[in-house]
Amino acid sequence: MPAPTLTAREIQILREWVMRDSKSDVATALFITAATVSTHVNRIRLKYAAIGRPANTKAALLARALQDGHVDLDEL
Repeated sequence: MPAPTLTAREIQILREWVMRDSKSDVATALFITAATVSTHVNRIRLKYAAIGRPANTKAALLARALQDGHVDLDEL
């Protein structure tokens, strides 16, 4: 399966997003705004869609993060 080219920051945002309850929690943990988190998540979703692996939900993003090795089951 092809994987999109995510920046280090996008991977960090993706990891935090799938492991936390809300974008506000991610924002607090990373000292950024929730709007910035949303922007990154939207870009990540666009990159996955561009390679034919859409991830329109948080559960789908978690699946992609697991498939691409950005998150391990032990971390969840």
